[in-house]
Amino acid sequence: MKGHIRERSPGHWAIVLDAPDPVTGRRKRRWHSFRGTKRQAQSECARLITELKDGTSIEPHKTTVAAFFDRWLEHMESQVAPRTHERYAEIARKNIAPFIGSVLLTKLQPATISEAYARALAEGRRNREGGLSPRTVGHMHRVLRQCLKQAVTWNLLNRNPADSVKPPKVERKKMRTLNADGAVALLEAVRPTRMFIPVLLALTCGMRRGEIVALRWRSVDLSNAQLSVVGSTEQTRKAVREKETKSGKDRTIALTGLAVEELHEHKIRQAEELLKLGIRQSDATYVVAQADGSLLKPNSLTHEFARFMKDNSMLPRVRFHELRHSHATHMLSSGVHPKVAQERLGHSSIAITLDLYSHVIPGMQEDAVARVDDALRAALEAHRGAKG
Repeated sequence: MKGHIRERSPGHWAIVLDAPDPVTGRRKRRWHSFRGTKRQAQSECARLITELKDGTSIEPHKTTVAAFFDRWLEHMESQVAPRTHERYAEIARKNIAPFIGSVLLTKLQPATISEAYARALAEGRRNREGGLSPRTVGHMHRVLRQCLKQAVTWNLLNRNPADSVKPPKVERKKMRTLNADGAVALLEAVRPTRMFIPVLLALTCGMRRGEIVALRWRSVDLSNAQLSVVGSTEQTRKAVREKETKSGKDRTIALTGLAVEELHEHKIRQAEELLKLGIRQSDATYVVAQADGSLLKPNSLTHEFARFMKDNSMLPRVRFHELRHSHATHMLSSGVHPKVAQERLGHSSIAITLDLYSHVIPGMQEDAVARVDDALRAALEAHRGAKG
């Protein structure tokens, strides 16, 4: 097994490898393009020869972007959560591959990627009747960039062409929240339904959908008016699984008096319903569950809330996750310290809390300035009084 390099132009080299065909035994010549110094080209040639000897070599010049997606997704399956992997596969195969999947991996250029993004914005829907949103194209960019980064790590590419491409600008979505009157109106409207407790937990505790579904009675301490968020749920096409919280940390949430009262009554009602089915309620029973006490699918919670809002058109339009946003804005607008809000919401850092919510609280800066002004004036008057 031999190999040598040829200079095509300054800084551009052809690496020529001679290896026997595994079927015919005849000599087969492989060509690889390389950009760099002569010493780097010689090192790359030696590396490729070693891969051929070890049987680990692939031919990147024959690998399409779509084929590499399959290899990368197989690698990522053990690196990320199942739902994340599912989303990567969906974006790679259904959003990106239709535009650049047939392009050879080594021939992929920044201009090709930019053109693909432009086409996706114009006609990216699968029925070709409209384009994808800038946010979706931004997701495409992140997945493609991460995929090609792995190709560079595996020495299949010398550089990542996605690094030279700028994704479309994404405008921050206007956050919809309920004020105190809106929250009370929603609670009263939803009270007769099985959605009451999930809505109550989202509005008064700021819990995420997956956290509400995963909550068990052993994590609820009504006597001390608190509950512990120790896990969450994740729904994929295959199944629903329990996992750790989004931040990877458990947290304790103090309960309002209203929440304590309603949870106490809900626990009694649930125990009676389960007994009718011959099931005994225990500490392992889910607080929000199906009629037989089994785990509720997170998507079912979202769909049921959407149906409820559709049937109650007089209520302010919000999504279930925006009940959590409402709780956050209620806290911050009432003067609760952002650090307390961060811990209650389960954000990994206070920066996330401030970035998400400071801009939706009108008068926050004015209130801060007024407090500083009052403090300075009080100190100034005290200073003048002491001098007088």
